[in-house]
Amino acid sequence: MLYTDIEIVNGCKDGIGQFQKILYDKYKDAMFTICKRMVADDDLACDALQEGFVEVFRGIHSFKNDATIGAWIKTIIVRKAILVSKRFQQTEEINPSKHDVMIQWDSNLTGQELNLAINKLPNGYKNIFLLIEVEGYTHRETAELMGISEGTSKSQLFHAKKMLQKSLAEFKN
Repeated sequence: MLYTDIEIVNGCKDGIGQFQKILYDKYKDAMFTICKRMVADDDLACDALQEGFVEVFRGIHSFKNDATIGAWIKTIIVRKAILVSKRFQQTEEINPSKHDVMIQWDSNLTGQELNLAINKLPNGYKNIFLLIEVEGYTHRETAELMGISEGTSKSQLFHAKKMLQKSLAEFKN
């Protein structure tokens, strides 16, 4: 039987395991993809996904239907992936005045090359790049999620793009 998101959420709020499984099955693949992008390690991505869904089910009563359930879950999963990633990341304050320089990309870039280059980035750069360029977060939202200043977000995105540009140039040579 197919259930609406509202029925699934209400079933989860009532603590019915069947609905928790339906909700998990419906969103696990998309959320794992986000986790995998952010931590680039299957085991850590699984940890982030599991910890995130534990938080989803613990906090399901606070879901107010003012956004889609998928967007609400995504916010929780992104935050959890950031926390897991931070366990293994080193960040540094970088001069934010350089963030406005235009970066040029090769028009023959393949997705595989980009994924390899992104996974080579230090975790802080990678997470900021993914949140802003892939997931569509703003610098302000990214700064809040990462616990950094907006200037640091801009600076680290700039440096991530520079590192990607250099790494991708190596693929072409």
